[in-house]
Amino acid sequence: MESFRQFQAGPDPFGRAWQVRFKWLQTAISLRHSDTVDVRFILRSDGEQVEKTIAMPHKDLLALSRDTGQLMTDPWCARLAVLHLKHMVETGEDLEKNLVTLSAEQLREYNAVLAGAPSAAGRA
Repeated sequence: MESFRQFQAGPDPFGRAWQVRFKWLQTAISLRHSDTVDVRFILRSDGEQVEKTIAMPHKDLLALSRDTGQLMTDPWCARLAVLHLKHMVETGEDLEKNLVTLSAEQLREYNAVLAGAPSAAGRA
């Protein structure tokens, strides 16, 4: 996978490509009193700038880490978030939302992509 710190996503349903920059990754306990790992990105296209936060439930990340033997690291979490952000941009799904929380199933699918297995939903 390319760098999670800076990459291109798209095209979106309107044909726009977005330049994406990683802003931060942190636990949301202090931010929103939520037991999630949040990853925020800044997206820019044609003079427009938006921020998107991908939230991943901590308990689901721990279970996935335990089940797969994948160490729970910041880069791993960021790469899982990148895959969902790209999915959002390419499909338009939840693109109007600034905060999107992933399900345990989505995390499993994205981890499979990172591990090199084909995704059931065809996401990459």
